[in-house]
Amino acid sequence: MTMMSEHTAKAFDVDLQELSRMVAEMGGRAEKLIADSVDALAKRDGERAKRVIAADVAIDQLQREIEDRAVLTIARRQPMAVDLRAIVSALRIASDLERIGDLAKNIAKRVVPITGDFHPQRLLRGVEHMATLVLAQLKLVLDSYARRDVAKALAVWRGDEEIDAICTSLFRELLTYMMEDPRNITFCIHLMFCAKNIERMGDHATNVAETVYFMVEGHSIVDERPKGDTLAALATER
Repeated sequence: MTMMSEHTAKAFDVDLQELSRMVAEMGGRAEKLIADSVDALAKRDGERAKRVIAADVAIDQLQREIEDRAVLTIARRQPMAVDLRAIVSALRIASDLERIGDLAKNIAKRVVPITGDFHPQRLLRGVEHMATLVLAQLKLVLDSYARRDVAKALAVWRGDEEIDAICTSLFRELLTYMMEDPRNITFCIHLMFCAKNIERMGDHATNVAETVYFMVEGHSIVDERPKGDTLAALATER
């Protein structure tokens, strides 16, 4: 009986480790999609944008595999307490990473329609800076998940306001360009949605931070999430 119990416990540990590995792989793919989509936007690289759109399929597939494995693990092992939280957390994080992949794909889809000579480097640098901050947040929160590090998760949770502030500043500058010359409107609208997509990626990284906190501590963060004004009238895309 003791040997059987030890075997079951080891098998369960293998299941949990595999779920964590799959989430880490999904996170790495999401990071690459962010970097590649923004680089394609900055360089107006249509071919790279198409590769980003195609690569999102792999993230979607990983999410489905995580869901299948999580359901199977729950059915087989009937986990409780911290073990059940670990499985639920993997599901929640996978959902946020899938959305990040979708948002990167949305940016890539806007690369080809952006034409013309109006491409002010200052605005593009603002978008790139936002993406750099989001990538740093995502890397940190994925590390907090792997290490079960609540302090790092809270650092990400508290750090979203800077991204919001840059997004708001960029929106206002884009509105100024549109009012100065109607010929700038098409480019500026595309860039607005790209910036909003990056800001939403930051929100999903913050969601992951909240999930890590829940997984480790056993309850949600009680404080209200820090959030800047991001001109929420502009809706995100699916």
